[in-house]
Amino acid sequence: MIELQNIQKSFGDITVLKGIDAVFKPGLVNMIIGASGTGKSVLLKCMVGLEQPSAGGVFYDQRNFSQANRKEQIDIRKDIGMLFQGSALFDSKTVAENVRFPLDVLTTLPLDEKEDRVNQVLKRVGLSDTNHKMPSEISGGMKKRVGIARAIVNNSKYLFCDEPNSGLDPQTSITIDNLIKEITQEYNITTIVVSHDMNSVMEIGDYIMFMFQGLKLWDGSSEEIIDAEVKEFNDFVFANNLMRTLKKLRNPG
Repeated sequence: MIELQNIQKSFGDITVLKGIDAVFKPGLVNMIIGASGTGKSVLLKCMVGLEQPSAGGVFYDQRNFSQANRKEQIDIRKDIGMLFQGSALFDSKTVAENVRFPLDVLTTLPLDEKEDRVNQVLKRVGLSDTNHKMPSEISGGMKKRVGIARAIVNNSKYLFCDEPNSGLDPQTSITIDNLIKEITQEYNITTIVVSHDMNSVMEIGDYIMFMFQGLKLWDGSSEEIIDAEVKEFNDFVFANNLMRTLKKLRNPG
C-alpha cells in the first residue's frame, strides 16, 4: 500500500501540488488522471523520490519515504519498478541485458540466478525468444513489454507506469493494459498508472484519482465515473464522444 498525506510541492512562488491525500491499495490498478499541467508528473516524481515534497509525506506500507534517511530510501527503492513513457531502454544493451539491469545494480545475485529471473519475466510478458535482440530490432509494443519485465524483475512490490500507452496503436494499447492488470493481480502489486487515456481508465482502472490545478477533485471506481458530479472532472472525461454518449444513455433527461 502507498499512502499520500497532504503532499505539497512548490517551485519558488508557484505551488504545483496543493495538499494531496490518497491511498493506493495492492492488487489494484490505481490511476492518476487529469489534463496536462495539473501536477500528475510532479506528484509521480515526489512518490518515487525524484522530487522532495515541500510538505507532507509519502508512505510505503507505513514507511515514511519522504523523511527516510538515504539507506532507508534505497531499501524502499529496491521494491519499486518503473515503466517509463518512452520505455527508456538502453540502445546498446540487448533485451536480456536491459531486463537484468536492476538486478545488476540492486542485488548481489550470481549471474545464473539473474539470468533465470530474466528468463522468467520475459516469458511472463510473452517475449521468451528475444533475449539477444537489440531494442532497435523490436516493435514499440514489444519495447513496452520489455519495460514491464524490467520493472518486475526484482520482485517489485510497487509498480509505476507513466503513460504506458503513449505512441501505441489501439490494439497494442489493449495488450499492454491487460498485461499491467494481470501482473498487478497475479503478484499483488500496488500499481500506479499516470494516464490521460480514458479507454485504459474504463478498462483496467480499479481506483481513479482526478487531479485539477494541483488538487485532487474526485476519486472513485470506474463504475462511479458516469455518475460523478464534479464539473471539471466531467469536462475532462466527457470530452470523449463515446463517454458523452454513455453519459446520455445513463441519464437521458
